[in-house]
Parts: sequence; structure tokens; C-alpha cells
Amino acid sequence: MAPVPFTPGSRRCMRYSSRAHCDSVTQFLLAVLLANMTLTRPQMKKARVATDETDEIDEIDADSASGRRYRAPALEKGLEILELLAGEARPMLLSAIGPRLGRSTNELFRMMQVLQYRGFIDQDAGGGYRLTDKLFSLGMEQPRTRNLLEVALPAMRQLAVTIGQSCHLAVHSKGQIVVIARMESDEQIGFTVRVGYRRSLLKTTSGAVLYAHQNDHTRKRWAAMWEPQPSAQELATFLQRCDSIRGRGHEMAVSGFVAGVTDISAPVMRGGQAAAALTVPFVHSNPLRLPMEETVGHIEAAAREISEQLLHSDSRV
Repeated sequence: MAPVPFTPGSRRCMRYSSRAHCDSVTQFLLAVLLANMTLTRPQMKKARVATDETDEIDEIDADSASGRRYRAPALEKGLEILELLAGEARPMLLSAIGPRLGRSTNELFRMMQVLQYRGFIDQDAGGGYRLTDKLFSLGMEQPRTRNLLEVALPAMRQLAVTIGQSCHLAVHSKGQIVVIARMESDEQIGFTVRVGYRRSLLKTTSGAVLYAHQNDHTRKRWAAMWEPQPSAQELATFLQRCDSIRGRGHEMAVSGFVAGVTDISAPVMRGGQAAAALTVPFVHSNPLRLPMEETVGHIEAAAREISEQLLHSDSRV
């Protein structure tokens, strides 16, 4: 069969023309791609990515002066809600949460539903939202915290029986102390501090004991978290108190919150620093199972017993 002549307008000519056009387009796209790959880092430092679920824009900024590289608006929105509710004593309506965060009700509605479904917040009969204890429970599940509790609780139980007073264990959290365990006495009258109780490290006996037994690096890190920051005089008084505690190995001070109670506290050491403070709110009842001076020795012995069982290699506080 004779070959089809290559003449303008023929089908063979159209095939070759189409193929040539495709090759030209391909070469053009490759050239553009290679050009983009040679962009400098400042030119490529920002990328914007839309998420299918929220249609919000996440920004990647590698050269941020603050050291922040990624932005996740949906996640930040949820964290803002949790942080706001954590500082509120009463449940908050959605209509009140929006203005506090500078966001609209519609913008927050889906996030509130997800947080409630996952158990991080709860809604009361009046429609107000409050924080649940799920975040606290998650924190307690950390291996180092769980290990501390497993070791401390038997010693705390024995201490409470011996001295006839309740006791609790406090750790540092964001410039404050938080109570992570307590043991009630078997006396008819006593005083206990609830688990989850928080207060400024500067204003508690447990906080002073914790701070007294930290190195300079940890002290600076904790001090940066204090809100509000103490005055120069308040700080000097607190540091002087901590120096005295470090020399004695314990603290004993009249409670500034409850009349008739003296707080006695000793450090639980791990890795050369205080991982927790074992504290007894000593109630001056009548009669006493043990006098206060003798109680101090039992508290220090219990704190040492807990310390000896903790991993010496773990210095995280």
C-alpha cells in the first residue's frame, strides 16, 4: 500500500501538528517548574494551605521573628476556648465566650460541639459551658506523674495513720502549685485540700519548698511564668524564705488561708531537685495524736522514703 502523502490539511499532518503542540506545552510546563524550584528561601518562606474541613488558611512562616513556624487557626481556636474556660469559676454561655475571644458565635459553634463530644467541656442545664477534668486526667497519665503517685500513695497513707492528720502532694504547674494526691486522716475532725487545687507558687508553703530545691535554670524558667510578677520587695522576701527552707530541709508556717492550721512541708527529691512537696495542713485539735514538733520528723521521713524509690536519673520537674 502506498504511504499517505504528507500534505497540508491531511489527517497525518494534523497528527504531527497536535503532537508538536503537546511537546511545546510539556516543555513550557517543565521550564516553569524548574524556574519555581530555583526560587530563593525568602521567596518561598510563606505557603498557604486551605483545609477541606474548615476552609481556613494555615500559614507556614519559617522566618518568623518569634520562632513560630506553623499556624493552625482551628487548633488555636480550640485551645483559646479551653484556656478561657479554665480561668472561669462559673459556666459560660456561648454568647459570652465569643466576645471574650473576639470571635463570632457561628465561628465557635462547631468547635464547641467537638470539644463537648470529646469530653473536654460540658454544658449545664442553663446552657453554660465549663471545663471538665479530662485535661487534668490526661496530665496525670504521664509516666513520670503516674510513677510518682504509685510510689507516694502508700507512704502518704501510712503517714496519715501515724500522725492523725491529712496530707497532700503538690507539684509545679505553670508558675503555680497543683495538688495531685491527698490522703485523709482517720480522725473525726480534720482538714483536707482537694485534688486539682491550684494557687500561686509564691503564696503557698508547698510552692516555697518546691522553689527552694531547684537549680538556677529551673528557678528562672518558673519565675518567667508568674502572673502577676511580684514586686522587688516581694521577690526578695520570697527568695530569703527559700534560702532558709533549703538550709532546714522543710518548712513550717501558719496558714494564711485557714485559722488554726499550720502548714508543714518537705521536698520529695528526684534527680537532685524537688519533684513534689509533701505537705500536712496540721490542725491544732484537742487531743492531738502527735505534737507538731514530732510530726515534722515523720513528714521528712515519708518524703525521704518516696524520694528513694523514684528514678534518680529522671530530673524533670
